Amino acid sequence: MDIDIKTIEDLSLNAWPSFQMQVYDGWILRYSGYYTHRTNCVEQIGASILPLSGKIPFCERIYRRWGTPCIFKISPITDPALDGLLAARGYRIEHRVINMTADIRSLPASPENKPPLPLTVESRVLPEWIDGLFSLKGTTDPLHRRIVPGMYAAIPMDEAAVSVRLPDGTIGATGLGILDRDFIGVYAIHVREDLRRMGLAAAIVRRILEEGRRAGASRAYLQVVADNMPARNLYRKLGFTDAYADWFRVK
Repeated sequence: MDIDIKTIEDLSLNAWPSFQMQVYDGWILRYSGYYTHRTNCVEQIGASILPLSGKIPFCERIYRRWGTPCIFKISPITDPALDGLLAARGYRIEHRVINMTADIRSLPASPENKPPLPLTVESRVLPEWIDGLFSLKGTTDPLHRRIVPGMYAAIPMDEAAVSVRLPDGTIGATGLGILDRDFIGVYAIHVREDLRRMGLAAAIVRRILEEGRRAGASRAYLQVVADNMPARNLYRKLGFTDAYADWFRVK
């Protein structure tokens, strides 16, 4: 499938807003209290005019003010000179991700054995879904618990928030689909450790893709940590293929 990398990068920005953002000469400086690399980094979104030698220290001052590490996202649309300059300034690669895409007009056949727990789908992210996500990720930082709900509330697109609700009322697994143009993005796939290897992650992703197709999407995208081979293999079985890599440099 032919993929416009800039389109995927734009979709990702739309799908996952940061708590605060600044635009600076074709770059966007994103801040979220260091909740994730993706929402707490400098990212190129357009052409730049100013010299990199001055732009990097400017960003370092902004993140110092914010009280979080200065992180730069490197993608195929980033100025090629930036990666080398950052390395020379002592920035190390800390996080590599693979962007995967799929044509969902014809999904792989569903397995005959259904997941042992039913899935719940909501048209938007609800507070209990976020509480479940925090529990699955072990999120206890008071700043994150305060600002992240607002980040989800700021998503400007239609959503499909999937969860597995257990008999005791807790959430054992989550997934989120975000519709934009003819794409659906797959986010927040988390399964409680004692519920893994039961087919829940595959069932959640498949349900997100089905919801996207029903809403008119023909393509899907997601990001996965490069060394998470179990997840990458799962996504391949669902029709996803590797499109391109991003990585983050951290001072």
